[in-house]
Amino acid sequence: MHLSLLTAADVQHELAGAVRTRRRALKWSRQRLAERSGVPAPTIKKFETTGQISLRQFLLLWQCVDRLERVAALSEAPTQTPRSIDEVLADE
Repeated sequence: MHLSLLTAADVQHELAGAVRTRRRALKWSRQRLAERSGVPAPTIKKFETTGQISLRQFLLLWQCVDRLERVAALSEAPTQTPRSIDEVLADE
């Protein structure tokens, strides 16, 4: 496990901000996003304000403003980075 100063709440707020930024770039109101995603406008407002939302509702919003493949990529195993020059040379 790696030490991080980033908290789950920080990430929630960053994701909420990303959805809000993309929604605004599309010039969509919350109501318009609600109609396209199936997520109620009050839930979108709460998410944009607090970062609180279910994973399913987040995915429904995200697929309207961005590509789901970007979220799906988070589940891919990370590539192992060499920890020493010896590991780099051994791979050649």
